[in-house]
Amino acid sequence: MSHQPPRKHRARPSAEPPRAGEGAGAVPGQSVALSRLLQGVARALQDIRAGRSGTAVLDAVPAAQRPGVQALLFHVLRHLGLAEALRQQLAPRKPAPAADALLCSALALVCGPEQPPYESFTLVNQAVEAAKGHSATRTQAAFINACLRRFLREREALLLAVQDDEQALWNHPRWWVRRLRQDHPRHWQQILQANNRQAPMVLRVNKQKSTPTLYQQALAAINCEAKPVGDDGLVLNRALPVQELPGFAEGVVSVQDAAAQMAAPLLLSGAGLGPGARVLDACAAPGGKTAHLLEWAGPQAALQVTALDVDPERCERIHGTLARLGLRAQVLAADAGRPQDWWHPHCDGELFDAILLDAPCTASGIVRRHPDVRWLRRESDIAQLAAIQAHLLATLWPLLRPGGRLLYCTCSVFRAEGDAQVQAFLAHNTDARLLPSPGHLLPGMGDNGKGVPDNRPGEHDGFFYALLQKAPA
Repeated sequence: MSHQPPRKHRARPSAEPPRAGEGAGAVPGQSVALSRLLQGVARALQDIRAGRSGTAVLDAVPAAQRPGVQALLFHVLRHLGLAEALRQQLAPRKPAPAADALLCSALALVCGPEQPPYESFTLVNQAVEAAKGHSATRTQAAFINACLRRFLREREALLLAVQDDEQALWNHPRWWVRRLRQDHPRHWQQILQANNRQAPMVLRVNKQKSTPTLYQQALAAINCEAKPVGDDGLVLNRALPVQELPGFAEGVVSVQDAAAQMAAPLLLSGAGLGPGARVLDACAAPGGKTAHLLEWAGPQAALQVTALDVDPERCERIHGTLARLGLRAQVLAADAGRPQDWWHPHCDGELFDAILLDAPCTASGIVRRHPDVRWLRRESDIAQLAAIQAHLLATLWPLLRPGGRLLYCTCSVFRAEGDAQVQAFLAHNTDARLLPSPGHLLPGMGDNGKGVPDNRPGEHDGFFYALLQKAPA
């Protein structure tokens, strides 16, 4: 049995362009009829409700429609809790899946407090055209029309009727709201609010090829403003396709959130690693942190990095990331939870000087980038993933040399995948010591939930970091 899936819900690898359309004013794909885009959004929502990830769903959308469908879909997912509550008011008997997905999509696009992406009556008309244009919803077109027009007539009364529904208020599942209130009693509301905002595009400047200051100037030359974040990061004031980033193809920059950029310096800074130190990136795809380890250390360190991922296709993404940046590592399609399959055959059974364990998790910290995550996850996933994380920690710890470091991290805000996981590990491993670590970094906030500034105010995803050191022999 593989101990890595369920897969980490990751942003797209930086070798691919980000999907267009978020926060750019007009919705992309306007050359495509809005009714066609709404059909695509409804189909995507139906698939997400059936358990498919947003990334996989969008990959199946025709290229000409994809930017527009994504822009509208992300808006829908960020307002879905309210839309579902309103649909319950308008139609207590739930419609068939295809009709319900289209109705909820249209409601989500018109129900929010902010300016909708299109004028409300236009959205309603086009939603009805979308229903008429598809065999699965054609017989429900009049019903969808009646519900939407009733909402426009009775908007205030209907919104008042659902104002006490937590799922409608926060646009997250009720269990998620309850769990955050329990885990972060001081900050749960801010986390939920941050999750419903679009995340900025953040770059990591390759310190071997440029500096944030120099790259800021290159961006300014194409009328894109950016501000520094962390040691090597820049936050863009507007998202750009990666092909438009100066020097992207040459490996000058990568797309990586500011929280993820903390991994390499946390693991390597002050570790006293000599030339040729052996480093394991245990769950490495798509390779952003693998590359940053090599960039941060520099060629003079001659790090021997082994990057694992259980999925051979995802290993190809690691190869692509490294190739673009001109870096080299040993990439293995292998399960980190089964070292008997790879440690002796490919690593000669030698202990590692440092290990990065970016463990599979609920991805509850990256909801602002992947708004489908909140609707895909079930509360039972937390315990299942925590068990995988505990197994990986227990399995990889013996592969670390005495005095070496292991950095455990997840892109989660749930304590079961962070503080609680590490405290349980420390209780069972007396040779482990917790070094100063950020702990839980909360999305869109200026501190880590403990009142301690993390120098990335409001510009990072939710993350957890614990730096563990093994006692010397």
